[in-house]
Amino acid sequence: MAGSQRGAGRLPTGFAAETFISEHSFRQGRLALETGATSKKRKREAKGNAGILDGPDAYKGPWAKFDHERPDAAEDEEFGEDEEVEIVYEEDDIEEMPAPAPKKLAGTDYQDESIGERSEFVGSQEFDYQGRTYMHVPTDLDIKLTGDPGEAKNYIPKKLLHTYKYHTKSITQTRFFPDSGHLLLSASADSKIALWDVYHQRELLRTYSGHTKSVNDIDFTPDGTQFVSASYDRYMKLWDTETGKCLNKFTSGKTPHVVRVNPGSPHEFLAGMSDKKILQYDVRSGEMVQEYDHHLGPVNTITFCDENRRFVTTSDDKSLRAWEYGIPVPIKFIAEPYMFAMVRSAMHPSGKYIAFQSSDNQITVYSSSDRFRQNRKKSYRGHNVAGYAPDVAISPDGQFVSSGDSGGYVCFWDWKTCKMWHKIQASEAPVLSVQWHPRESSKVVTGDLNGVLKFWD
Repeated sequence: MAGSQRGAGRLPTGFAAETFISEHSFRQGRLALETGATSKKRKREAKGNAGILDGPDAYKGPWAKFDHERPDAAEDEEFGEDEEVEIVYEEDDIEEMPAPAPKKLAGTDYQDESIGERSEFVGSQEFDYQGRTYMHVPTDLDIKLTGDPGEAKNYIPKKLLHTYKYHTKSITQTRFFPDSGHLLLSASADSKIALWDVYHQRELLRTYSGHTKSVNDIDFTPDGTQFVSASYDRYMKLWDTETGKCLNKFTSGKTPHVVRVNPGSPHEFLAGMSDKKILQYDVRSGEMVQEYDHHLGPVNTITFCDENRRFVTTSDDKSLRAWEYGIPVPIKFIAEPYMFAMVRSAMHPSGKYIAFQSSDNQITVYSSSDRFRQNRKKSYRGHNVAGYAPDVAISPDGQFVSSGDSGGYVCFWDWKTCKMWHKIQASEAPVLSVQWHPRESSKVVTGDLNGVLKFWD
């Protein structure tokens, strides 16, 4: 051993005498054996040209390696620097070569687990007699799905129209096609996204596969031609609604909990992350362009307001923060001792209020104007959300507030009086997703913990 005495003893080749080797002598001897240069002074590489950054003549300065440290030093001595050496592998060698290590994403410790994205059209007819796909808004219905929405009055749904079944695990989010509502997009914990026909056959039209874990959230662009998905596999993906092609992938190495496309800038979206940050991405460049980092817990909701110039976020830190879009400093911070974490949100059609699903079994309301104060007169109670995060939705005319319930109910309240109007037993499992149809007067879709979607009228 280096730095210690070696004891005397008899060996098969003779007798070993006791001696002492210092640490320094041991290291020098070992180095000499490794390099084969006991009497030769170690040489460094050339320092290079200070004006060159890359290539063989690049500047190395005091960081130039010794000859024995260069991986190609031995080859240089044997073959000369300019000679190329061809290496031929036998078949047996190739089979035994180790598989390449999985790719790692730049700037993160997250290992790439993504699989190839794929989408399949599973409907009965992809094109109509004029060659149009399901993206075309149907005009052969009793209700007009194009043009201005008008002042239609909403009513509480009472009967079940249809049940959609495809997902095998919990429904995490549903979205109607913007403006017309003739298509329905659903995301599930089974890592799949599905597109459904709301009218005609009410069938499954297209499936989108590419996430490896539960899909947390989905959001359409304003024209509906694309949508963004966020998943526990730490990826956010941009999809083409019509072709099913994955157009882009985004990741920061952390889990996105909520994604929202900016209606005022459809090429940008915000993502609320598990590491307390809100990230702003540009889908054209694929780059993160802004980071909002003031929350103290995972971000749960993002709600655009004030004609999309501002947005409001809530987090597990039991606070509410308001931001100017593009400026990473909060303009309002609300954290009261009586506040609970707010897990879902919905903007009132008037644009003046935001309703939040609070973890203490109530829906609270905050103004979306300059003050962002809580409206103490508006509190909707009578449902149970403990342990879950049911969606909250407001009817297009602003008259009714609706929410899921852990007991399998869908609850409806009057916006003005805060009294519960009605409860529907929508499922035996907790109802997690509720959305009002943007055009129809009393159509509502619900999604439950078992993966079943139900369409009500």
